[in-house]
Parts: sequence; structure tokens; C-alpha cells
Amino acid sequence: MARRILPPTRWLTALRRVLLGLIVVPVGTALGLTLVDSYRRRGKKPGRFPTTPPATVQIGDNAVTTYTFGQDLYDDMLAAIESAERQIMLETYIWKGDEVGEQFKDALIRAARRGVEVYVIYDNFANLVVAPSFKRFPASLHVLRYPVWSAGLRFWDLSRYGRDHRKILVVDDRIGFVGGYNIGTAYATEWRDTHVGITGPDVWDLRRAFADFWNLHRRRRIGQSHPPLVLEAASQWEPRVRFHRNVPRLWMFPIRAMYLEAINRAAHHIWLTQAYFLPDQDFVDALKQAAERGVDVRLLIPLKSNHIVADWISRGYFSQLLASGVRILRFKEAMVHAKTATIDGTWTTVGTANIDRLSLTGNYEINVEIIDPEMAEAMEEIFAVDESGSLELTRDEWEARDLHRKFTEGILQPLRPLL
Repeated sequence: MARRILPPTRWLTALRRVLLGLIVVPVGTALGLTLVDSYRRRGKKPGRFPTTPPATVQIGDNAVTTYTFGQDLYDDMLAAIESAERQIMLETYIWKGDEVGEQFKDALIRAARRGVEVYVIYDNFANLVVAPSFKRFPASLHVLRYPVWSAGLRFWDLSRYGRDHRKILVVDDRIGFVGGYNIGTAYATEWRDTHVGITGPDVWDLRRAFADFWNLHRRRRIGQSHPPLVLEAASQWEPRVRFHRNVPRLWMFPIRAMYLEAINRAAHHIWLTQAYFLPDQDFVDALKQAAERGVDVRLLIPLKSNHIVADWISRGYFSQLLASGVRILRFKEAMVHAKTATIDGTWTTVGTANIDRLSLTGNYEINVEIIDPEMAEAMEEIFAVDESGSLELTRDEWEARDLHRKFTEGILQPLRPLL
């Protein structure tokens, strides 16, 4: 009996239906979830959450201070800006035009007036909702607005699509700050994040990170040129403190490799704190294999983040993680935005990169890697405090979830590669 062959029009109809299922339905579901979540959040304020005071660890000639409460961090950052004598470099992803945002802007303008060279970078896409008036700066400041459309006419060049997700402040070769905090009033008291401040020779590496980005993206057109940044200082090598930078334009993505190498070497414990956990399968497998060989693997994430779609997609990994023995802790009272990890009482990282595709293989990011027992102990204390404000998700609880939740997770699964 001859096999029936569908005419071309029927094939096209079938193809359209498949594309509808793979693209339109997941995107529509994501938009619906976002709208409902935005409505539910109106007027709601986060509760109080546990934090730790700033603590400083000496690593060679460097002093590293950890910050887990935004106001503590902002106070020290603004004090550093006010004391600047020669140069300030500020780079941020989000810069709100609110009270805290104005404090930073005014401090930078005052510094420029007293003769300090002030360089500023911010991501224009991340600040589309910020009033244009706030984003106007006097000519005394050198400001690089990383463009909304960064590919220009080279729309086929995927290396030009990354956002600038970094958060850096460097003042006078003297002190540098890096971590998860953006600039805004809500972040000062309502979000739980982690930043580090560094004084000592390794500040030079933060300066270099800023200068390399500035020189790679500065405009050279007439009337719109940005002066190049030339670094006179020489780097002093400190093997226990290293900065890893993702640079999409150069196809450099070392942060993912840094994580995987440390996870694969773990022998006792891996404690991760992540705002958005949407890893690739290799990353999931590394955590599973660590747990299966007896490593205490704990993943601390928000109970409810500010991106509900990311939450739903992240849940798609829970079954295999829990089955392997990974413990999942959900921070209750606030949005935890930290991107940190500590392993085996020796290894630590703090930075801007989330464990998701956008951060690990897409955006400009920077993480500091520190191999030092005292720093690891400080980060373990922070993790313990965060854990005290968290709910643990058990395997039985997860497997007993409602059918509609499983259905929604399945619908959103095609969006994983996009986030």
C-alpha cells in the first residue's frame, strides 16, 4: 500500500502549529505570569531580613570588606567618592533616578568640580525607564552610555549583543568596589545582595577592567569622542585574588569555567547564593555529581524573585537536583540578588554574574575569585545568616506540587536557552 504524502501547504500548516507551540505559547504564558505578578506586588514592601555588618579580611597587601546591606555599602562608596583626589571610575547596570541615585550623581559632579577626573559607564537599556533629565550630566564628567542597540549595522555579529551587567567603582588607585548591587533607593534597604570593597594593589585590576571596557566601546566620532584611558600603574601579582571578566566582543567567558573547575574540585561543601538560577545542563550535572560523591551542596535562591518567569524556569531543574541530594534553600523576606559561592573553606567568588545563559555566555560581567581560608570563613558566616532566613524545599514537598505547576513549568521550558 502506497504511503500518503502530505501536500506542501499541509506541511507549512503543521510547521506553523509546531512553531506556535514552541514560541507563541511559552512567550504568551510568560507575559501573562509577569502581568499577574506585577499586579500582586503593587504597594507591597519586603519584610525585614537578616544581614551581617561589614567585615574585613586581610589577604596579603589587600584588605577585602564584605557588604550584605546596601546602605552600608552606599555609605562607604559615597565616602570614597567624596575623598577622591585624582580619578573616579563608576560603572553600573541600573542607576535609578531616585534619592540614592541623586546622591551618587551629585557626589560625582562635586568631585569633577574640584578637579577630579570622573569617568562613568551605565547600560542605557537597563535604564530606559529612568527620566531623561536624570541622565543629563555636565560636560566635566566623561560619560559612556552603553547603547540600547549595541550591534550597530553588524546585526549578524552575536558578539555585539551582550549587555553591560557589571557594577564597579574605583577611586584613586586606593579603593575599589565590585559585586551585585546596582544603584537605587530600594537596593539600600529592601534587597539582600553582596558586594566587596578592596584596598591594596589588586585595585589596579579593577581599574584595568574598567579601562579595557571604556577603550573597547568609547566613541571616536567628531563631537562625540570619549578620551582613551591609559593606565600608568603596574600590576602587582597576588595569586590568591583574581578577577575574571566576561567580554562578549572578544568571545571571552572565563566565569563559567571558573565555577565548573571549583565545583569539580570540591570535596566537602559547595554553598551557592544566586538571584536567578538557570544553568545549562553541564552546570547542573557538575552540582549533581558533587552531591552524589558526598559533597554538601546547598543552593540558596529567592523564594520569589523580581522576575517571576525566571523563578518558574528555574524550578524546572529542581527535580534532578533534589534527587541527587542537592539542598535548595529559599530566602523568604526579600529579594536576594547576590551572586556568590564558597567551597571547602578555601574558595570564594563574589561578582555580577548570575548562573544563567545571559551572564555566563552573553553579557559583560566581572567576578572576583579569592582563595583564602579567612575569606571563605567570612562568606560561610554570611551564608549561615541567610540560611536562617530561608525555607528549605524538601523532595517530598516538591514532588507533591500541584499538577498546574508542573504544567506551567513544562510550557516555559522552551524559554530556557533565552535566559
